[in-house]
Amino acid sequence: MPAINHPDYKEELERCNYTLEYVNKSLETTLYKKGTVDSTLERARKHFNAESSQDYIDIIINSLLQGSMDVKLKNLMAAKSKPYFARIDFTEKARSSPEKLYIGKMSLIRDEDQRLIIVDWRAPVANLYYEGRLGDASYECPDGKIEGTLELKRQISIEKGELKGIFDIDITTNDEFLQSSLGANADNRLKDIVTTIQAEQNAIIRADMWRPLIVQGAAGSGKTTIALHRIAYLIYNYEKTFYPENFMIIAPNKLFLNYISDVLPELGVEKVRQTTFEEFAQDLIGKRFKLRDANEKLLEFVDHTNTKEEKLRLTMVRRTSEFKASMYFKEALDSYLRVIEKNFIPKEDFIFGSTLIYKYEELNELFINQYKMWPIARRIDEIKKNLKTRIKAKKQAIINQLYESCDKRIAFLKLTVQDENERRKLATQAIDKRDHDIRNLEKESGTAVKDYIKKISRLSPYEYYNDLINDPRMFEEVVSPWLDEEMARFARSYTAQMLKSGRLEIEDLAPVIYLKFCIYGIDEKIPVRHVVIDEAQDFSAFQIFVLKKIIKDSSFTILGDLNQGIHSYRGIQDWNEITEHVFSDRRNEFLSLEQSYRTTVEIMNAANIVLDKIKSRQVNKGRPVIRHGQEVRIRAMADKKGIITEILKDLKEFKPLSYKSAAVICKTLKECREVHSLLSRQTKDITLITGKEEVYKSGIVVLPSCLAKGLEFDAVIIFNADAAGYTEDELDIKLLYVAMTRPLHRLHIYHTGEVTPLLRP
Repeated sequence: MPAINHPDYKEELERCNYTLEYVNKSLETTLYKKGTVDSTLERARKHFNAESSQDYIDIIINSLLQGSMDVKLKNLMAAKSKPYFARIDFTEKARSSPEKLYIGKMSLIRDEDQRLIIVDWRAPVANLYYEGRLGDASYECPDGKIEGTLELKRQISIEKGELKGIFDIDITTNDEFLQSSLGANADNRLKDIVTTIQAEQNAIIRADMWRPLIVQGAAGSGKTTIALHRIAYLIYNYEKTFYPENFMIIAPNKLFLNYISDVLPELGVEKVRQTTFEEFAQDLIGKRFKLRDANEKLLEFVDHTNTKEEKLRLTMVRRTSEFKASMYFKEALDSYLRVIEKNFIPKEDFIFGSTLIYKYEELNELFINQYKMWPIARRIDEIKKNLKTRIKAKKQAIINQLYESCDKRIAFLKLTVQDENERRKLATQAIDKRDHDIRNLEKESGTAVKDYIKKISRLSPYEYYNDLINDPRMFEEVVSPWLDEEMARFARSYTAQMLKSGRLEIEDLAPVIYLKFCIYGIDEKIPVRHVVIDEAQDFSAFQIFVLKKIIKDSSFTILGDLNQGIHSYRGIQDWNEITEHVFSDRRNEFLSLEQSYRTTVEIMNAANIVLDKIKSRQVNKGRPVIRHGQEVRIRAMADKKGIITEILKDLKEFKPLSYKSAAVICKTLKECREVHSLLSRQTKDITLITGKEEVYKSGIVVLPSCLAKGLEFDAVIIFNADAAGYTEDELDIKLLYVAMTRPLHRLHIYHTGEVTPLLRP
């Protein structure tokens, strides 16, 4: 309700004004302190003495102080507008009166007596606001379980420092406060979700860090924003153990990363690594590859104008991608690695001089069995140690033998040679020979091991992969348990052509990383301890398996929606693939987000009709929050020019509604280019998104449905959802579902000819 109508308005207004006054006071104090630190740091750098350890320490300390003050200033500036968003009154057991706690995006402590003015939303006690019910309640903290009575739970709306609304609640549910937040424009929603986190979302944010967490979330359920809030929560609660640099987000593309890039700083979190699998993989391999655009292949699959022969070829391409992305290919690579292992060391005895040091069978036993816990190439270091140790022992025995032989020769000369000069000459020759042999022995012992190691051929991980692909006999042998002869030949030939052209596909990256891990290990120090994978349904189990292998002792949060798995030919079909193949050694947690907060009831119901057309598996549909809007508009037009005319009318209709973003979504990129060209002639500021962009620009955009996943807009217009473009193929179902679940407020669908059967109930 409006704040002024609430019975506690006067109390809350006084508290709001007091908090804002203290925020301003803290801001002035912090600005003064920062000015002092900045001056001190500038002076220290200007007069830095490299020989003075104290100067170095002073610069380090003041740099850290400067960084922490920058963060504090940023938080205080934000708090001037909105210092907190909730209040709880909690009476601990054995206490007679409740403690009034105000919850915001940061904590603020009064300097005079260390009393909390604002509680950070990530603090353990704040969980009472997100999950507690009025009455008996408790929360977990480092000191254990704190029990008591939750006497008040209140949502407070403050905008630009002005108290606007007060809402007393029991649980965070579909109340007026949430409705107001959901009705906001797309540009604001990512940043403000902390004020309306629901219980099912809160369970994900605060889940055990060390237990692998898999989240199946419906479109619009807040997966991405909840993932980012989870990182902020973990950093806050593990600040003494981990740094922000220990967290990594892996997203589907750079455009998506740019789309979410300002959310973590808004939550007070900096320096979290944000990357794509392709980028991370190439950094790890140490080689930059030309990668085929994954959306290019997807658009080939969804092009229904292909000839019969081309469709057959694309079916084989799809099966090739499915296989290379599967754990079956990992097993095929294991067979190939056994061949590499078998042929890695020279098939010969190791002889030092004329002395047998190691028989090949002995060395092979060490290499294959004794040192199998090491990566293949790293075992050579252990073999070298053995060779050097045994050479050293053998060398000393040979030297002793040379001395003994020399002594015997001199003794023999004394008995058999009467002439003293002749005897001395022969004795000297014997000693010289002994010393010469020892010098040769020392020289040979220094090079024998090196010469042996030089015989070992070491290729790069990519070269090993390339060799497998270009060896028909070897490839067909290792894949034979899973692919028939014809499919094996096609898969090898298709991949060989791709490699010959100088390009790789994303499905080739996990195999190359896996070969590197098994042959050379990972030398690079990867400081990551927690990995968040967003849009995980388009990752393969093999990719996630490889990530877990190379990032040791790490934990994972994996979020996705199988219903949006548009890259399912190389992605996850069932979350059990992850639990069985990747995290079978750990107890993991699976949580669902079924409530959809993005779209209106009308839009979500229409999208669920499309989802019902999936027959291959059980479908978990999203449940919309009770927020109504206009009915989904579906209109038939005579031709595409007619659709363009209607789109221009729609864009004019949206302007008075203060919509900040709208998307025209087409089936293919070719269609997007045509539509963008036609619209650009009539109106300005329309951006074409092709997938090559690294910077996200809001406003009016034209993009293919495969690039819309993960994004949201105030309004969406779907261009030509006819029966020819959107068939009952599962990939078409997912693409249309993705497109329909992007808007917050309006969805308009146009078609020429017969409408797609996917939209019929």
